[in-house]
Amino acid sequence: MGRETEILVVGGGPAGLAAAIAARKKGFEVTVVDGAKPPIDKACGEGLMPNTLAALRELGIPIYPSDGRIFRGLRFIEGKTEAEANFPGENGIGVARTVLHRKMVERAEECGVSLLWGTPVSGLTGEGAIVRGREMRAKWVIGADGIGSRVRRWSGLDFASRHRVRFAQRRHYRTRPWTEHVEIYWGRMMQAYVTPLGGEETCVALISDDPRMRLEDTWEEFPELAARVQIAELSGVDRGGVTVISMLRRVHRGNVILTGDASGSVDAITGEGLCLSFRQAIALADSLASGRLETYQVAHRLLSRATYVMSRLLVWLGRYGKLRQRALQVLARDPGLFARFLAGHVGKSSALDLAATSLRFGRQFLTA
Repeated sequence: MGRETEILVVGGGPAGLAAAIAARKKGFEVTVVDGAKPPIDKACGEGLMPNTLAALRELGIPIYPSDGRIFRGLRFIEGKTEAEANFPGENGIGVARTVLHRKMVERAEECGVSLLWGTPVSGLTGEGAIVRGREMRAKWVIGADGIGSRVRRWSGLDFASRHRVRFAQRRHYRTRPWTEHVEIYWGRMMQAYVTPLGGEETCVALISDDPRMRLEDTWEEFPELAARVQIAELSGVDRGGVTVISMLRRVHRGNVILTGDASGSVDAITGEGLCLSFRQAIALADSLASGRLETYQVAHRLLSRATYVMSRLLVWLGRYGKLRQRALQVLARDPGLFARFLAGHVGKSSALDLAATSLRFGRQFLTA
């Protein structure tokens, strides 16, 4: 295992593969190592927003409706209140995480990325990393090993982070999707996400503050959802995990660079984690090609800022029921307002438009 590579990517999930593909497109020799073997699955809502699909196309990974199922927008539901908005232009696609991972692996292989699966990393050295007990020398080490990143800890970048942790559970039900939207059911200190997938399959993901909470514990909170899935057959196994809001002051030190959730993460409530990691990967490859890593630090901060703000806002609304109910009532009464917010969320409106939309929402919220 004494071989050398220009870039060693630790972590073969979507963030790591995106970083590898983007760097390979710039002409770098890239090796990805991961202790797991594909396909790599994760507890997530599995809905790819239009801006996420655009980032994947930039990486050369087109996602087609046949890979999953189209969804046209978002629907917020709490009790008898429903607020719905469609995306401007392109739709989203619900795609099983294993399908997405397979397509990204295929693209990485096509680009010439070296993929070492079942290959654990046990530490960093001054010139690379310890891979299967031996040093693999690399000019750059990219940590893409997720929320609990060991690369981040080994590099000393962990100490500036701030954390807010919640807990996720995902199930696939063998039932025909009943909606052309991703549905978000709001409850007390929890949300349930419904994403239509391909064929006769529907994804339901629960996010809550309680690590012991399971979907079967929420049926009284979400009776409409329970009526649709409670008796449906399960397909696959439950997946659990954590979702974290965390920020780092710096995302590189020496020859170590962080990307994806290892570099700071947003709560899954935004649906923007994948898009953020793909955009970071593209910015990182540009920075490496120019030889100026500080440009990645700046780009990372700019890419993350709006998503962090939205993440905190939605988590905050999840904790204050009366304010959330008032906000949902405003959006339900004014679908055009919700549509303008959604356009901003997927990058289809300017900062000025978003500011004007926020003012309009604020006026209606105060008079609701």
